[in-house]
Order: sequence, then structure tokens, then C-alpha cells
Amino acid sequence: MFNFFKTLQQRTPLGLLQLQHDPWRLLTAIAGITFADVLIFMQLGFADALYTSNTQYPRALQADIVLLSTQAKNFNLLRSFPRRRLYQAQDVPGVVSADALYIGTVQWRNPETRKKTAMMVVGQNPDQPAFALPEVNRQLAATRLPNHVLFDQVSRGDYSAMIERVNQGGVATTDIADRTVTVAGLFKVGASFAYDGALITSDQNFLRFFPKSHPGAVNLGLVRLAPEANAAQVKNALKQRLPDDVQVLTGQEYVDFELNEIQKNSPIGFVFGVGTAMGLIVGVVIVYQVLSTDVNSHLAEYATFKAMGYRNRYLLGVIFEEALLLSLFGFVPGLLISLGAYAVTASAAALAISMPLERVLQVFVLTLLMCSASGGIATRRLQAADPADIF
Repeated sequence: MFNFFKTLQQRTPLGLLQLQHDPWRLLTAIAGITFADVLIFMQLGFADALYTSNTQYPRALQADIVLLSTQAKNFNLLRSFPRRRLYQAQDVPGVVSADALYIGTVQWRNPETRKKTAMMVVGQNPDQPAFALPEVNRQLAATRLPNHVLFDQVSRGDYSAMIERVNQGGVATTDIADRTVTVAGLFKVGASFAYDGALITSDQNFLRFFPKSHPGAVNLGLVRLAPEANAAQVKNALKQRLPDDVQVLTGQEYVDFELNEIQKNSPIGFVFGVGTAMGLIVGVVIVYQVLSTDVNSHLAEYATFKAMGYRNRYLLGVIFEEALLLSLFGFVPGLLISLGAYAVTASAAALAISMPLERVLQVFVLTLLMCSASGGIATRRLQAADPADIF
């Protein structure tokens, strides 16, 4: 590989000169690679936003061990289990506390536009913070008041007037389940693919919003251990102590459970994977068409080189030089366009979508492989070319 690049540096850059020979063909190739890179960047970005947004609350849980129903699918499709499992868990040595978390979805009416939208509601014990969210924990006392909630100010939608009013100490009210609800405070987490935003309130208020919910049925159990307790041992003890209607997972295992559900069992994750593959295929086809046309157009020149004694290796180097240059020329605008698209998407959809360095390197390597594969396919005719037949 290093000898190949050293050879490129020492000889005349025929690949670059041939690309410059037909500017329109070069621009077409760059546009095709740019399109493929943007498609790949967006698919990977959306997939990462899906994984991040749908696990932001599970990752923020303040619990050493999480209890959930064996029928639970993910954080948005949790099933309930008996509250007495929490009391049973407290009897296990090493357990300090076991608190309930209630999760549901309501139709929230935007106080400004009066439009309804789906909002996740989390009910928790205000005396025992459930999340490692300082903004939330500082304001939990306000949720003790009837029908008072904390509102995620980066929810999807226009809430600027309401947010300004609350920040200035004013009152904002709206309707949930035929109840007048007061926004007592604000926090920042973000929307997800499943809901437009979130409300956090006390467990008592949650039961008011969901009158059909039974207080003895909870969605998650948050188990906290003593500092000296061994998490693995306590987890095994809980598995032996509790019936088979609940799963016992450590905090990280629960996050992995959520990710696995999205990546392997959700059709959305599969769709993003197909989109990424389609981007690669589009790029390979476009670059192949450009390089194949170049080989056909200059077949006589390549045959002349062969007749002069140049080996196939030298001629293949010219084609791969073109492929590498095309990958560079197409990647840079693709990256810049994707950065702009990420910013627009994050603002418009309230999704946590960003461009980490690892993704930049990943797509760059994919672009190199894409163009190299196209170059390899395009050189097959060149390798078989016989100067005697051509002349």
C-alpha cells in the first residue's frame, strides 16, 4: 500500500490529468459521490439520533438495578408489574431502596397554538430523584402540588412564549385529560422518534392524569444499593427472590436492552441500515460508470502504454488514482452539506443529531472503499485489453 502511494508521488499524475480532461464528467462524478456521502451521513445520523433520543431517559436513571416486566418491549412500551415486587426487593440484603416509576403518554395541548401533541409523562417519588438531571431534581418539590408538572423546553413545537413566561416567574396552564395543568418548571432533554417531548411530575399527579391506572401496578422499579454491596451478587439474589414476571437488570444492562430492541427488533433500525447500503451502492455505480467510460475512451492510449512495455500494475495505478481523487473530491462537499443538514434537522425536529469525528472517519473510509471497489471493477476490461486487437 505504501509503495503504491510512493509510486503515485514519483510519476506524472495521469489520473488527475485525465479527470481534468473532461470537466463535466468530473463534476458529474463529484456530484454522485457527494450525493452518496450525504445519504450515508444522514442515514447514520438519523440512526444515531434514534438510539440516543430513545435511550436518553434510560441512560439518566439513578438506579443500580432496574426492575421491569418480562413483557416490556422498550421505554415507550413498558408493561406494568405488581408494586409488591418492590417491597420484596427491599428484603434482599444490600438493597437500600426500591422506588416506582410510572410512564405514560398523554395528548398535551400546546398553550400557544392549542394544537394537541403526544407527550410522555413520567411520574416519580418527588422525595427520591429518579434521574441524574440536576434541573429536574432542583424543582421536584413543585410537583407535589396537584396537577403541577415540569416541562421539557426543547420539546418539538413552538413553546417560546410559554417558556419565556415561566422563566420570568409567570404561570402557564394547559389541559391534560380534562384537567387544568400548571407548568411549574422547565428542563432540557429533548424529543425522540416516539414522542414530541416529556413532562415530569409526582407519582400522585401521574395517577390523577391516568385515572384508569392502578397505584399497585408500576412500570419500572429503581433499586439502589448500599455502597459496599456487590451489584452482581445482589442482582442474582433478586432474581432468586422475585417471581418470573419481572426482569432484573443492572443500569447498563437496561440501556443495552433498549438499544438491542431498537437495533434488532425495530423496523426503523433496519430501514436506516438499508438506506446506508443504498448510498454505498449508488456511489459504486456512479463512480464505476465514470471510470468505465474513461477506460473505454482512452483504451487506445492504455494499449499504447502496454505496447511500450508498461505493466498492468502501472495502468491499474492510474485508474485507482482517479478513484482515490474522486473519493476526496466528493467527500469534502458531502461532509459540508451533511453538517448543514444536521443543523437544520436538529433545529426543526428537536433531535439530538451531531457529527462526531468517528462518523467522519467511518464515512471517509467507506467512500475510499466505495471508489476503490468501483475502480477494481472498471479495470477488468483494461487488464484483458490486447494491444494487437485494439490496433
